[in-house]
Amino acid sequence: MLSVAIITHNEEVNIKDALESVKWADEIVIVDSFSTDKTLGICRLYTDKIYSQEWAGYAEQKNKAVSLASHPWVLVLDADERVTKSLRDEILSIIRNTKDNENYPSPTPLPQGEGARGRVDGYYIPRKNFFLGRWIRHGGWWPDYALRLFRKEKGFFEDREVHESVKLNGETGYLNNPVEHYTYRDIEDYIKRMNTYSTLAARELFKKDRGAGIFDLTLRPLFTFFKMYLLRLGFLDGLYGLILAVLYSVYTFSKYIKLWEMQKTKGRY
Repeated sequence: MLSVAIITHNEEVNIKDALESVKWADEIVIVDSFSTDKTLGICRLYTDKIYSQEWAGYAEQKNKAVSLASHPWVLVLDADERVTKSLRDEILSIIRNTKDNENYPSPTPLPQGEGARGRVDGYYIPRKNFFLGRWIRHGGWWPDYALRLFRKEKGFFEDREVHESVKLNGETGYLNNPVEHYTYRDIEDYIKRMNTYSTLAARELFKKDRGAGIFDLTLRPLFTFFKMYLLRLGFLDGLYGLILAVLYSVYTFSKYIKLWEMQKTKGRY
């Protein structure tokens, strides 16, 4: 008994493929923040569980979608993600073979080498990230585990401005098969999102009374490039790896220069 939870806003380019990849689920719940394109019309072809809510932040929107789910297991999916057939089969195997008083072991050991103990309440799913149509295998982009499948009563999204993640009260396991993530349609799309995400990330740091100094504006962007391109072997992805390392270093600089400006203007963003 599985519910899929998706949040949307003007996702007509992505949403059909996302919904097509999970049409096998028992229920699809959509929380939309008043899209003005064809998003809702496409969603109605796959589900009648569509709700509208003013944008309240990524975590709050996703928590709303999870709260509206009817079934004990919830899979949270972004509009630009696709569930592969192999992942579908793995999820269905877990749902069908798990009962409340039975143990279902982690399909693979945890990255730290520890297996799940007792009943598993949530699963990390590897994300196969694509950039400009190409699967990026290095630079920290693979396997990029995210906790997306969990028992409804056990998990919630932590309240953050950006990079929201599930907090789970229970044991976790890791799945073998990936969700495909088609991020950043082109460089312009990246730059637009970078501007939004860097502002949100700066706000998050500002709320925590973090400061930004010369170290943050110089060495942090350089280390971001060094980490992605060399330490995490981004160079093995060729020109794509170089472009991503440069773009992410620019994102880091943008985040901290905005934080510096917030300090000077007492949070004008």
